[in-house]
Amino acid sequence: MERKQSSVAVYGAGGHTGRFVVAELRRRSIPVVAVGRDSTRFPPGVLGRVAELNDQTTLKMAFEGCAVVINCAGPFLDSAEPVVTAALGAGCSYLDVTAEQASAKATLDMFDGAAVQAGVVVIPAAGFYGGLADVLATALVGDGTVEEITTAVALDHWWPTEGTRRTGERNNVPRVVVEGGELVPLPTPASRIDWVFASPHGRQVVVELPFSEIITLSRHLPASRIRSYLGESALNDVRNEGTPAPTAVDQAGRSAQQFAMEVVAVGKYGTGRAVAQGQDIYAVSAPLVAEAAARILSSSFSRCGALTLGQAFDARDFLAALSPTPFAVSIE
Repeated sequence: MERKQSSVAVYGAGGHTGRFVVAELRRRSIPVVAVGRDSTRFPPGVLGRVAELNDQTTLKMAFEGCAVVINCAGPFLDSAEPVVTAALGAGCSYLDVTAEQASAKATLDMFDGAAVQAGVVVIPAAGFYGGLADVLATALVGDGTVEEITTAVALDHWWPTEGTRRTGERNNVPRVVVEGGELVPLPTPASRIDWVFASPHGRQVVVELPFSEIITLSRHLPASRIRSYLGESALNDVRNEGTPAPTAVDQAGRSAQQFAMEVVAVGKYGTGRAVAQGQDIYAVSAPLVAEAAARILSSSFSRCGALTLGQAFDARDFLAALSPTPFAVSIE
């Protein structure tokens, strides 16, 4: 794919996910600018610029000369609006990796017109939560009619980062699901069901816990019902204050965590299933947003507006570029 010679700014480059994103962009030979509040945390050997969220002038200047901004700094309820505003002011497209439903919805609702006017694309929730389920479901459903979409995630462990814990404390917005084609509050108490995942995860109890995939899927897939589940053992890990942060086990800095994400779609022609399996949910967000950035930088890319990952790109082609490395995908 031919690529324009343009830089990508990574806001929150010194954080856990930000470092993975910077490394992936450099692996792809995409010029990177690290942006954040603390230059001492920037990855070595990368051009860095310091900018605070509450300083639009400095933030916009930090993004000048770049074509894409990738926001890795949660909680996104606090960071998304100022970073998108500054990115659009600098003429940049925008990506983030939010799992926060309210942030993803607000970004899609607030910035579509401004992105169209600026001739750029704004894509929230382009990471593991939100983005991966969106491209899996879009690849599975295509343009067909679908009645119900269910996603389920299995993690053999969830070692939460400091950012995940901060986001959990900040994100007290009620969660939503899709029922009757509309976003409605998550019923309480949350339902628990058995789910049989592909090996090695197998059968386990999952708890209804929707993340930003509810927002991304419902944005463009006309399903009457969309629900999301997470393995109960992983949920217990992240809720336990004593669970340690992730520890690197390979040269890429990934933890030993193994994941499976399954998307099941039910329609008038039957039931389909799409599965992605890989290692480390934080690390896997990096190739997802880097692939999106590379496609935005391509001279053939011409989309604009506020879109989801599944809307912005050909979902099957996007997944094919990332399978079997860094994650394996199967679609039935």
